[in-house]
Amino acid sequence: MQVTRYSEARPYEAPEHYGMACLRLQGKEATQTDTVWIGLSHLLPGGETSLKDAAVEKIYVVVAGEVTVETPTESVTLAFLDSCRLAPGEARRLVNKTNAPASILLAMPTG
Repeated sequence: MQVTRYSEARPYEAPEHYGMACLRLQGKEATQTDTVWIGLSHLLPGGETSLKDAAVEKIYVVVAGEVTVETPTESVTLAFLDSCRLAPGEARRLVNKTNAPASILLAMPTG
């Protein structure tokens, strides 16, 4: 068993993420995983990512506040414990349009 305590989770830099603090909870340099890694991002009011795609599937779960997920064709605001899946190659932008901080979990393949 490999445990990552939130108090000991290490930050990581994510390109084109603004007004956000990202922590690695599982996978990559945090723990040994075979298929997936888990990150937690804290978005300040106005925090956002650029509209960008990834070659792999992404799953997001909001754990605090509200986060708007935008694709080239739609926009949805996710609240506490709402989730969404983005297909490989599907561009997305995350943005916190509120005046309160928000937090979102990310799960994606290690490869």
